[in-house]
Amino acid sequence: MTATVPGESNRGVNRGSSKVAFPRSARLLRHADFERVYKLGQRHFSSLLTVFYLAQQGAIAGTKVPATLGLRVGFTVGRALGGAVERNRIKRRLREAVRLSRVPLAVGADVVINPKKSLLKTDFEAVLNEVRRAFEVIEQRVSGRAADPTGEDSGGRKPGA
Repeated sequence: MTATVPGESNRGVNRGSSKVAFPRSARLLRHADFERVYKLGQRHFSSLLTVFYLAQQGAIAGTKVPATLGLRVGFTVGRALGGAVERNRIKRRLREAVRLSRVPLAVGADVVINPKKSLLKTDFEAVLNEVRRAFEVIEQRVSGRAADPTGEDSGGRKPGA
């Protein structure tokens, strides 16, 4: 039996899904990988999260891990976002959103997702849409195509700014 939290919505979450949810090969696990993405990568900002991403080039520098096509995703949820229960709930919601929105990309990238506190109170569908949108922006940016003309991605400086 699954415990539920009063006031939390499980709508949009398919609990009957298979256990092939989020394999180790699709996750960022090492501190060095997180640091490399933060220092060398780009950013995408949205209302619910900030996404850091870095294109993979050949073998991942300084590691024995070969670059693979697709995304490797990691999460950082700091203590400022709440106690352990809230942080774990945020991570579970993000993992499920990533699992549901993962599509095989033609490019390889390492992604670190930093949620904002508002993510905890937001409907799951909105979280899912934000994660999907972030993955679309990452694919556009990494593959070299033009960024979104609406200017939602403010990861880089604008010319003349």
